[in-house]
Amino acid sequence: MAPTSAPRREKPARILIIDDQEQNTRLLARILAKAGYEQVASTTNSDDALALHAQFKPDLVLLDVHMRGKDGFAVLEGIVSQSGSDNVPVLMITADDSADVKRRALALGAKDFVGKPFDSAEVLLRIRNLLETHFLYQKLRGQNSELERKVAERTNELEQSQLEVLERLAAAVEFRDDDTGNHTKRVAQVSAMLAEAIGLDGTTVELIRRSAPLHDIGKVGIPDHILLKAGPLTAEEFEAMKAHTIIGSRMLSKGRSELVRFSQRIARSHHEWWDGSGYPDRVSGQSIPLEARIVAAADFLDALTHERPYRPAWGIDDTLAEIRRRAGSHFDPTVANALLEIDWRGRAILVA
Repeated sequence: MAPTSAPRREKPARILIIDDQEQNTRLLARILAKAGYEQVASTTNSDDALALHAQFKPDLVLLDVHMRGKDGFAVLEGIVSQSGSDNVPVLMITADDSADVKRRALALGAKDFVGKPFDSAEVLLRIRNLLETHFLYQKLRGQNSELERKVAERTNELEQSQLEVLERLAAAVEFRDDDTGNHTKRVAQVSAMLAEAIGLDGTTVELIRRSAPLHDIGKVGIPDHILLKAGPLTAEEFEAMKAHTIIGSRMLSKGRSELVRFSQRIARSHHEWWDGSGYPDRVSGQSIPLEARIVAAADFLDALTHERPYRPAWGIDDTLAEIRRRAGSHFDPTVANALLEIDWRGRAILVA
């Protein structure tokens, strides 16, 4: 029978031989060399097998069952554990062809068997089959990883485009009563500062920074004669204005991304009060989403420190005094205290 050659691959196969009989390792090495397998390592000390396996990183292991020191079963367990998701195949070489030995080896993760004394053609055929399966598995895993990467990338692009549309819509709403459109940007900055000040992790801080600009997106559904009114709203008009929280929540509902879910909770709950007297749901305390409590304080700070058609801008000291007075009733005391501890006079860009 003609010798079976090694599979043609850009990456040559790496084969590890573990057998306590030196004549066996030499014979297997010669068989492999004649078949074109050039990257071969071996050991006759089973106690060194796992260290060699970790260093050599083989694509296939030829493993004897009965050895001095660690037997083949103990070595097999270690190899399977080290290989993890690489799924390195192990070909057991043994003179013991009992059913118990085969069942135990298969249960521990062995892929195939070859008996002693072994036939070189049979050994090479089994090696070739196992390597082809292994390399195919690696190729498929690589393709799956690349596909997952592309899907994640595309999903992120779609989420970003959706967010951009929402942000532009929020900006358009903002331009209706703020010709600079900067209110939402300032609220986002202050909200992120507050989130960081109370010790939230960086990911959550960034989520709040990016979702805060959408807090008033529901105002797109409020009639101009109410939204743009220069004077105080009547009770009926105020009830209509309060609907912007529900409208915004509905616009952002059923979002798949964490960012849109944050935005939805903020849009709905940023007018809830700590004592339960806010709107639209009259929830209180920690039942109000934390991100909404943060944006509520940031929105209040920015609204008071900037001029509106119906009132002049407040000074920063008066605004902070009012926030201090409302801590525990309007605002979460922890959020209010964090806001009060920031030196706002050193951050004129946010409140000017």
